[in-house]
Amino acid sequence: MIIRKTTCEKDLKLTKSHQMIAKVKLKLLNLIKSMLKEGMSLKKISFCLALGIALGIFPVLGMTTLLCTIAAFALRLNMPAIQIVNYTVYPLQLILLAPFYGSGSWLFKQQGGHTISGNLIDLFQNDFWGSLASLWDLTLYAVFTWLIVSPILVLLLYCVLKPVLGTLPAFRGR
Repeated sequence: MIIRKTTCEKDLKLTKSHQMIAKVKLKLLNLIKSMLKEGMSLKKISFCLALGIALGIFPVLGMTTLLCTIAAFALRLNMPAIQIVNYTVYPLQLILLAPFYGSGSWLFKQQGGHTISGNLIDLFQNDFWGSLASLWDLTLYAVFTWLIVSPILVLLLYCVLKPVLGTLPAFRGR
């Protein structure tokens, strides 16, 4: 016997996802309001958000926090703001790992013998140093691909975020 989900159950799931999206929007708006209270300009807030997103998708797990910290100190950006954006885009970083590694491998014409596929444990048990070298190469190729994409991404995000943030009521008086 097949039990179908009722419309109430479907509506409940939609409601939960809408609630989660609403919470993220509220947190981002509160973040922007706090940056305004600090006296940050629209340009600096837009740049902070764009850079946080671009650094947050860096294709090496565990490095984004360090990169955002260095960028915040070097460019005198709001540290909590860039870190919140960084943590917010973490799911996107995970999603983009495969495309960065794949495009890096394609860009540098990496042949099938060096690409990582299948079970990593078996790969490391059979040839530890060769596997480590292959992973190192693939990671470098992914980072080089990110270096090509990220400046364009920062510029595009900045150009999109600046007018969008300018429409917020908090910026209308400025």
